[in-house]
Amino acid sequence: MANKIDSNVTGLRYTEETTLKTIPGSPVWYPLEPNQYKDFGGKFNSMARNPINPNRQRRKGAVTALEASGGFNQDLTQSNSTRLLQGFMFADIREKPTTATMNGVALAMTACTATTYTAASGLSVFLPQHLALGSGFGVAANNGLKLITAAAAGTLTTTGNAIEASPPAAAKVEAVGYEFAVATLDVAIVSGLPRLTRMSGAVDFTTLGLIPGEWIFVGGDVAGNTFANNVGFARVNAVAATYIELDKTDWNPQAEVGTGKTIRIFFGSVLKNESSAALIKRRSYQLERTLGTDANGTMSEYLVGAIANEMNMDIKAQDKVTVDLSFVAMDIEQRTGLVGVKTGTRPSLSAADAFNTSSDFTRIKLSLVDPTTAYPTALFAFTTNLSLNVKNNVSPTKAIGSLAAFDAVAGLFEVSGKITAYFADITAVQAVRNNSDVTVDAVMVKNNAGFVFDVPLLTLGDGRLAVEQDKAIELPLEVNAVASKFDHTLLVGVFAYLPNAAQ
Repeated sequence: MANKIDSNVTGLRYTEETTLKTIPGSPVWYPLEPNQYKDFGGKFNSMARNPINPNRQRRKGAVTALEASGGFNQDLTQSNSTRLLQGFMFADIREKPTTATMNGVALAMTACTATTYTAASGLSVFLPQHLALGSGFGVAANNGLKLITAAAAGTLTTTGNAIEASPPAAAKVEAVGYEFAVATLDVAIVSGLPRLTRMSGAVDFTTLGLIPGEWIFVGGDVAGNTFANNVGFARVNAVAATYIELDKTDWNPQAEVGTGKTIRIFFGSVLKNESSAALIKRRSYQLERTLGTDANGTMSEYLVGAIANEMNMDIKAQDKVTVDLSFVAMDIEQRTGLVGVKTGTRPSLSAADAFNTSSDFTRIKLSLVDPTTAYPTALFAFTTNLSLNVKNNVSPTKAIGSLAAFDAVAGLFEVSGKITAYFADITAVQAVRNNSDVTVDAVMVKNNAGFVFDVPLLTLGDGRLAVEQDKAIELPLEVNAVASKFDHTLLVGVFAYLPNAAQ
């Protein structure tokens, strides 16, 4: 028997349960990258007997309760958190056309030619003029950004591919944007807001799968794919067959024509707290922590029936972005090396760089809500830190005859946070006193991919200026989000691809 086991031999994975405390027959155990753990395991509560008697001693009682929970901190990368964030948002992610949907059955790519991707079926969800990202193919030419010129059930037509008779199982194609036909997209200003307007021959904008509240990037990397003035990130305010109305733009909008240009827009998957009961989905997980080996094999412990309770994203100046994730579980299990870990597939971790706060943020903007202005003035120019907290207020349900919890109740969905900014204008302080409608968003871009975190409507608290000798004046603010006109409190946009212009 070993004298000790070091933390460096441990590992952390998770799988989604089919029903509370039950995993599928062939689960996939997805890897995680913990920096540290918080209260991972079970806490047993016991009640000792304490009768009145002359010897004044307690007598052995019994274990009466088990509180199972767990949490960990990890760096935020493009690939290590999105799937799990569905649990914290109590919703399925809304994806654009893809052959590897996160919550459905993946389409196996069967072959590539110089001009096509092929599969047995299912590819007709793509549109001609979709910008698609190929990844995971064994031949490098089949990876990267492609323009789809035709889409059928079993074939996507493009250019620049190479022959690949048997692509790997991980090969996939996903829609990441759209290129409008030449001279079919203009910008018009209507009631102070810019609209991407459809000219003759353009696509019906409602077929692009965009929803109010999500974010897009307008523009490409060459002059022929981008407007001269209307370029950058923006939020979709409304969608109709003939226009896409935008707000919260990176740029000061102005009317512009797209004569002679094939304008590109880029979009991503959308994850938000849903307002419709049909779309609200409580997930439960099993978290597996391996604990090194004994004489017979790998030892492990499991949080069973784990429901996502709280997420905190921490953004500090000159640091990396980290997320703390915590769960309320129904029970715990420990397994010796002789028993072994639970059955299932355990894919390798995809190597990815963490987002950092020095070079990967293109935008953090706190501004007053103004329905007639797409480019509101920011309440501050620079921030020193931002934290965003999501809380489901999950509480376990106990009953007589049960040591552990048998179920759990989700409480109010809360989004809050804190921002510390350099003071430059009294407007931000006045916004606290006036209980003004405020909005905040943060955009991260790294290696041609990225995230948007958007809180459409919030109120501010605190607002007491921190004045210290020989230091810049700082303004600490508390953020308390509420339901917005889009019927959500928080939206996360996940961009699998963004052009160089977005960085």
